[in-house]
Amino acid sequence: MLEIVRPTLAVILPAVLLALGACSAPAPQATSKQGTIEITGPATTLSKHPLAKDIELAGFRLVESKPGQLEVKFVAVNHSEAELPDLGLTIRLRTTAAKPDDPPVAEFQAKVPALNPLEIHDVSAKIATKLRIYELPDWQFLRAEFDITSPAP
Repeated sequence: MLEIVRPTLAVILPAVLLALGACSAPAPQATSKQGTIEITGPATTLSKHPLAKDIELAGFRLVESKPGQLEVKFVAVNHSEAELPDLGLTIRLRTTAAKPDDPPVAEFQAKVPALNPLEIHDVSAKIATKLRIYELPDWQFLRAEFDITSPAP
């Protein structure tokens, strides 16, 4: 019996390994379109403010409180081991398909209360808009950019 299994195994095993190797494809290459910036993940900032590296804004949700007025809800995360003071922010919401020179979907001011080390806090802000909620992009297509306006660096 062993005499039959060895030759069969010697033929089948290399054929299976060859077939499996031929089936694998290289990882797809990321393509980049010239002139567009894709903003992904939580809010980003180019601010030189010293506290900018410690704060993260994420989980943006839009709720229409009445026609012409939106409530923007999000969380602020302190990634530092130090307490952060009250922060004044200017936040711009953009779509993931926005070009660098496109205006934001919304721009507004928000206040983040003092955050203890490694603390997360819910934040909301009301903003005026000409768009109805159903005309705005879904949350997964929104990205935020922010600048810290207070305290002064």
